[in-house]
Parts: sequence; C-alpha cells; structure tokens
Amino acid sequence: MNRVHPLDKALELESSGDGQWRGRTVPEWANMVGPFGGITAATLVRAVELHPKRHGQPIALTVNYLAPIADGDFDITTRVVKTNRSNQHWIVELSQDGEPKTTATAVFGLRRKGWSDTEITAPGAPAPEDIARSVPPFGVVWFDNYDMRFVDGAMPDPGAAPTESPSSTTTMWVRNNPSRPMDFAALTSVSDIFYPRVFLRHGQFVPAGTVSITVYFHADDEQLAAQGDDFVLATARAHKFSGGYFDQSAQLFGRSGVLLATSHQFVYFKA
Repeated sequence: MNRVHPLDKALELESSGDGQWRGRTVPEWANMVGPFGGITAATLVRAVELHPKRHGQPIALTVNYLAPIADGDFDITTRVVKTNRSNQHWIVELSQDGEPKTTATAVFGLRRKGWSDTEITAPGAPAPEDIARSVPPFGVVWFDNYDMRFVDGAMPDPGAAPTESPSSTTTMWVRNNPSRPMDFAALTSVSDIFYPRVFLRHGQFVPAGTVSITVYFHADDEQLAAQGDDFVLATARAHKFSGGYFDQSAQLFGRSGVLLATSHQFVYFKA
C-alpha cells in the first residue's frame, strides 16, 4: 500500500457546498502554536485550485494569520470576486466553529508567451549534495517534512551562548522529505520555509510569528515540471526591525537558476 505523502495528506479537502471545503489539521505539520503557516497557505491555494470556476494558475497570494488554528477540522470558503480575460480574483477564509482563523486574497491568471527577462540572480552556493543535511535544534515536527541544507545563516544552537549576527540573511537548499514533485501548493508552502530573521540577528530564539505573507508565483506549469522533485535554492533577509515587527523578503530558485517564486512577509516578535 502506497503511503500518502505528508504534504498531500495535509492538502486533502472535501467539498461541503458551493465554494465550501472541509479539511483537517495533521500532526505531521505541527508548529509551536498551530500548524506551520506555509502548509496553511498551501491549503488555501489548493482550495481555489479545486473550485470548478478556477481560471488559470496562481499568480499571487496574500495570507493574513488572524489566530492560531486548533488541532482538528476546519472550514474553507472560497469566493470568486471578479474574472477578467487574463486574471481572476478570489477571497478565501479558513474558520473553525464559525470563528475566522485565516483570511486570504488570491489572484489566478493565464500566462502568455512573450518577452521575458529576470534581473535578479541566484546567490552563489555549493551543490546541495556537498552540504550536510541540517538537524533542527529543537523539536518542531514540521521540519521533518523538509530536507534543509544551509549555505549560510543556519539556525542558532540553543545549547550555545547567544551570538548576534550583523546580517539577517539565510540561504539554503531545500526540498520535500520524502521527495515529491513540485506543484503550486508545494511552492507556496516552501515560500514560508525560513525561521524568523530575528532569531539569527539575536543568536537565540525569541517569541515570533508571521502576521501576513504574500507569495508571487513566477514559475509556470512547464517550469514546475522541469523542477520535478529537485532542491530549491531559497534565500531570505529582513530590511528593518522596529516596533515589535520586521519584514522579510525571499527568493526561491531552481538548480538551473530559474526564479520560481518570491515572497514578502511581516512578522511579529518580542525581544
């Protein structure tokens, strides 16, 4: 009997009405409080993908985390707001027992062939095969679903004295564990792969959590098919820490250097 991949297990949704879906948290994606935010975002993308009125592929997604999701069932409501010739706009909400826990807006669209260029380039990095797989320094379950290999900016060692870093940049190779072909849901999840930048700057773990994340999808179906189950080179950095919040920008590249996605998020912290 084939074992269901942890990602696909978390993405299982049942229709419960017109634009309504019922899902359930799975223990494999547990975070310190509620499920990993990336898997929640991926589930919202999957809900729109399943809708019979869906038009095109994911272009952009913004997710706002209102409150922790409790273990158990949840409901997702998807509503198409406007369908144009090229793109389609959605409002998505995840709730439990009638209480909103996560809201999102999504843009899906048709991609057309034409002039293209990529100004940003992937950072230099050894091949993932030349880097040892990271062992997470604390027991967060969802880390086991990824093979992470840090080029720089690895997680602080909780057993060592805090060592502050002048840089918030982390670069790493990452892929699903066990390996799984890349699709838009998987790309959404891995866009939130980075631990909070404030951990790196302070050299220790402090209370922190994503408030809002936006993912821009640059890859199309053909590029995702070429990516297969290979490693993604992911890099992220913050721009400013102020008033108990910081921002983070990230880029995800295929091994060939193709830009697959960029993400931007705002994170709460206490330090």
